Amino acid sequence: HPSESGFTTDVLALYDWAKARSGDSPIIFWGHSLGTGIATNAARKLQEDRGVQVDAVVLESPYTNIRDAAAHVPITKIYRQFPGFEYLILDSMARGGMFFRSDENVQVLSCPLLILHAEDDAVLPPQLGRQLFEAARGAYADKAKVKLVTFPKELGLGHDYISSNPELPALVK
Repeated sequence: HPSESGFTTDVLALYDWAKARSGDSPIIFWGHSLGTGIATNAARKLQEDRGVQVDAVVLESPYTNIRDAAAHVPITKIYRQFPGFEYLILDSMARGGMFFRSDENVQVLSCPLLILHAEDDAVLPPQLGRQLFEAARGAYADKAKVKLVTFPKELGLGHDYISSNPELPALVK
């Protein structure tokens, strides 16, 4: 069964594989949506367990933690009004060992961190990306290493199309 620790272990194995073959090329963890929690978990584990920093972390359409994400995704909107929503839906992920605490992870990281969020994201509200940015910025000693880029609604990038923005390569540099 998929698990948070399993996802993290998989990313670290992929990191080891890529690092062994990349020479001096930088390795960046790039997570999108659910993958943002996996990216911050892996970056933190690499830093704490091995004393190694990934070269950078990019979080596209992120959330603070999986509980906050589940509380805000549109599919849960109708259920939020019913008694037991928190216990049945939100707490069930914790009982299953799923936390994806990016808000805690970014407070430990020290590598460059770039957060990307579209203002018209209908899956994960941009406020979650801003909250994650504030958590990181508050903890980082070097504030210049933390950056938030938001994309205006007019671009129509939503939750899934930030990567199609032609300006993205310049923003990531």
